[in-house]
Amino acid sequence: MTSPSYDAVVVGAGPNGLVAANRLADAGWSVVVLEAQPSVGGAVRSDRDVHPAFVHDTFSSFYPLAAASPTLTSFDLERHGLHWRHAPAVLGHPLPDGSWALLHRDREVTAGLLEGQHAGDGDAWLALCATWDRIGSQLVEGLLTPFPPVRVLPRLALGLRRAGGLGTVRSLLTPVESLGRQLFGGVHPRLLLAGNAGHADIPLDAPGSGLMGTLMSMLGQTVGFPVPEGGAGALASALADRFTALGGEIRVGRTVERVLVDGRRATGVRTADGERYAARHAVIADVVAPRLYGGLVRPEDLPPSVLRSMARFELDPGTVKVDWALDGPVPWASPPPYAPGTVHVADSPEQVAETFAQIAAEHIPADPFLLVGQMSTADRTRSPAGTESLWAYTHVPQGTAGDAGREGIRGVWDDDDCQRFADRMQARLERLAPGFGSKILARRVLGPRQLEERDANLVGGAINGGTAQLHQQLVFRPVPGWGRAETPIRGLFLGSASAHPGGGVHGACGNNAARAALAHRRLRLGRR
Repeated sequence: MTSPSYDAVVVGAGPNGLVAANRLADAGWSVVVLEAQPSVGGAVRSDRDVHPAFVHDTFSSFYPLAAASPTLTSFDLERHGLHWRHAPAVLGHPLPDGSWALLHRDREVTAGLLEGQHAGDGDAWLALCATWDRIGSQLVEGLLTPFPPVRVLPRLALGLRRAGGLGTVRSLLTPVESLGRQLFGGVHPRLLLAGNAGHADIPLDAPGSGLMGTLMSMLGQTVGFPVPEGGAGALASALADRFTALGGEIRVGRTVERVLVDGRRATGVRTADGERYAARHAVIADVVAPRLYGGLVRPEDLPPSVLRSMARFELDPGTVKVDWALDGPVPWASPPPYAPGTVHVADSPEQVAETFAQIAAEHIPADPFLLVGQMSTADRTRSPAGTESLWAYTHVPQGTAGDAGREGIRGVWDDDDCQRFADRMQARLERLAPGFGSKILARRVLGPRQLEERDANLVGGAINGGTAQLHQQLVFRPVPGWGRAETPIRGLFLGSASAHPGGGVHGACGNNAARAALAHRRLRLGRR
């Protein structure tokens, strides 16, 4: 039986795999995408499993990086059915005293709200926005292109010089705990920065957290935290529809179990049912690094140095996500002046940091920092009028030494662990929104095991393809010496979040892999 042959085989139909496939199809390549799950999207999917009248995003929900991504915006996905929707406010952070730290897409509104809480913080916020105006677009472009970003560096250097030079660089490298105190006198803007830094797994007292907090806050201020109308799956569907319109093929329910290697060159893949797909030019793996190196690629096909480095590869923490179908809006004890789509829950910046410290000590957080999505607030199509499609997630350690709380949760993440930890998360919301429990029509809990079952890249519930801490970023991602899309196997390219620049729905990892494959092909032709 003849194996079907393509210019490229893409393993995985997550956003990075679909971006890579689109980029190669744009170049005229024949491409097939193989996906183990019964539908495309990876961690960008939605369903009605919680309640038939409610749409819930199974994994990710809000997409500021997608809205800012040069790659995704270049695809003109609106022509393929994607429509972005925004909540009245980008994000909010309720405090026990009844006040809210709010980020509005209008910077003047944000500044006015902050000024009302602490004199001088409004002007300080506008100053931060002005700095971002000078460097933001170049910084985002630099982060989302292969490292080092040679073409972006001159423009970024000029922007940094105009924005304050080394002082601005120092601020971006300052841990977010210190940065918040340096810039602001009140707690509200410090909460906005700390909560946004909490979207990655960088400890708040570590370098990189200040950059993350600033990046996410300023993206919220400029492009917002948009959601796809109808559910996260609409973004994946738009990418898939664009690709198939170019002649590409997507085959779901195809689990790739081996990358075929001949003479240190990738020649195709073999699926679990024994079918082979030949790749004339490239195999692109939208696969978490530990599943690729020594997994889909046999250990004997890899240099020993790569295997040694992979033994030290560090995953980001696990995740527990709870979805609720509510028969009405969240009954906040003190409603905010503008309803936010994203809500961060912690009593103080210090409590956000405490969650990270407990996870680092391999303890399940006692009062976990929650990221919450009010999806019907952002997109009214998600549930019947007057109701709310809501979720919350938080992180837990990959390995558990103990429970910092009182319930004795073991960290094995069976149904008992998941339900008890979900009760702990729900109790946090109940304190801020009395009567929350009485609004619940249905609840679903997805722990680390359930998340990995739905997407094999989410190993142990890790959602970012590996830690975002500095020791595993840039040239060190996924391993030292192979910090780009290229791999030790010729014609095999890593296009998942395990590659630079890491997690987030921006498509850069897939785009970088496709660009590397195209460049590799041009180089081979030039040698003939």
